[in-house]
Order: sequence, then C-alpha cells, then structure tokens
Amino acid sequence: MTGGLRIPEAAAGARILAFGDYRPARIVTNEELAETVDTSDEWIRSRVGIAERRIAGDDEGIVELGAHAGGKALAGSGLAPSDIDLVILATCSAESPMPGYAPQVAHRLGIDAPGAFDINAACAGFCYALATASAAVRAGNARNVLVVGSEKMSQWLDWTDRSTCIIFADGAGAAVVAASDSPGIGPVVWGSAGDKYDKIIIPTRHSFITQEGQAVFRWATTAIAPVAVEACERAGIRPEDLAAIVPHQANLRIIEAIARKVKAKDAVVADDIVQSGNTSGASIPLALSRMIERGDVPSGAPALLVGFGAGLSYAAQVIQIP
Repeated sequence: MTGGLRIPEAAAGARILAFGDYRPARIVTNEELAETVDTSDEWIRSRVGIAERRIAGDDEGIVELGAHAGGKALAGSGLAPSDIDLVILATCSAESPMPGYAPQVAHRLGIDAPGAFDINAACAGFCYALATASAAVRAGNARNVLVVGSEKMSQWLDWTDRSTCIIFADGAGAAVVAASDSPGIGPVVWGSAGDKYDKIIIPTRHSFITQEGQAVFRWATTAIAPVAVEACERAGIRPEDLAAIVPHQANLRIIEAIARKVKAKDAVVADDIVQSGNTSGASIPLALSRMIERGDVPSGAPALLVGFGAGLSYAAQVIQIP
C-alpha cells in the first residue's frame, strides 16, 4: 500500500435547518397530582415552577415520540428522508437496553440505511448529540443529520414520590443539521462530575428514578453558568448579543439563576418547564421549537443552549436560530 488514506471532503461548518417537537396529548395538572400525593399547586409552583406536564399514552414510547418530532423537523428542513444519512437519538429513559432507538425512528420516517445510534448523557443529551452531529458534518462523515431527544420519563416514576413525580414528564424534540459555508453551531463546552453520579439515579432495572434535589440545585446554580459563559466566548459571541438562552428545563429557579449569571439582559429565556415539566434530554429542543413557532426569536440570531443533569453531565453551545 502506498500513500495515505483518503479523507472525506470536510465542510466549513454545520448549521441547523429546522426544529420539530412533539408533546403528548394528556395534560396532568398540579391539582390532579394533589389528589394522590401530598402536594398543592402553590407548593409545586413555588419550588420548581411547573403548572402542568405532558404524559405519554401506553401506545407512545420513545420511538413513537421521537418519530413525531423528527418528522416535523424533517418537514421543516425541506429535505427528503433520502437526504439524511445519520440519525442520533438522545435518551436516558430507555424501556430496554437494546436494540437502540435511532434505527427504529429512522425506519419509521422512511430514512433508508442511515448511520444510527443512541446517546445517553441524560438531560445534557441533546447538546451532546448536536455537538456530535456538527462534528460528523464538518469532518465529512455525514451530509445531513437528524438529531432527536426523546424521553418517556413517566415510566420510571414512583407516582407516590413527591420529590420526582411532580417534576418529570414526556416529550420529544428534534433538529436537522446540515453542512454550511459558515458555522451555525458553535464549539461545545462539555464535561462531567462523576463523583456526584448518585445525585440523580435509577439504581436498577426494577427501580424508580430518585434524586437529591438540594444537592443538584446547588451544583446547577454554581457550576453551570461558567460553562455557559465559556460557550459564548468560544463561539465569539458576547452574552449581551444573545437573542435567547435555552437551558435544560430542570427547575424554573435554576433556569432563572443561570440566566442572571450569564448576564444576557436582552435575551429571551426559555421557560417551557411551566407547561411541559422536565423532559430531560428532550427539553431543550422542545423549548426552542416552541419559541421559534411563537416568534420569540428571529431567524439567524444567536441562542445559547445549556444542558445539565444526571451523570452528572453538562454541555453548552451557541447556535444560530434557523
């Protein structure tokens, strides 16, 4: 053998063409939860900011949720299923360890023989998947990538545990990533705090999700804002120039604390948690898709995405709104 290996033609950058979302039809209000667990609407709103959440039906799993959101993103992108050659699905609420969900979502959408795999970085999962998609496009290993965050957290909840059943919910969000002449997805800043792995955990396949709420709150309100600021710096964007901040929708008080520390005074801050609850790896695309649909953020403007949660894992990047 002579010479080196042939390297795929790289792209100058990657950008997001469109977002899509899917919210299950069933709405569970705080008042409904108060009928079965010791809580109230005022108690929930004052601690986590949630008014209602969506819960998937028995016939809606991660694949069904993800396919709905992915199909909407694909339609908005103007691409055909045959144009997608990589599908990445972020989830931490898998019903079973295998097979993966990304190939099944691709099949549901008529995407023929793409590369397809799942990522589990919990509530930072969408940011991890988006960074991976961007890297694949820029390296020439994919032309167009469908990125999906799909979660059915309700199947891992003890509905008598007030510390978790009031918070978590179901849903899916997606984005289509494509090559671009200039970067539309900034460098990712990611990391983990594995010494705190047990703060949010599902110990065994027969367990429910548990979390140490106060420990997570302290970590998120102190450790995550510097990551967000660094993502702005690496993207060459001043925080005051951001049009939107879209943190993981974990807790309204955490969201507001991070936004204050980033000091983007003119940015719209996502608060989708109020109507959607905490949908883990789906929460960022769910929130941003709704903001775009409502016209809260203009096309082409910079938005900061910040994911953080179980692991403990975190990631942030700046994107251009499609």
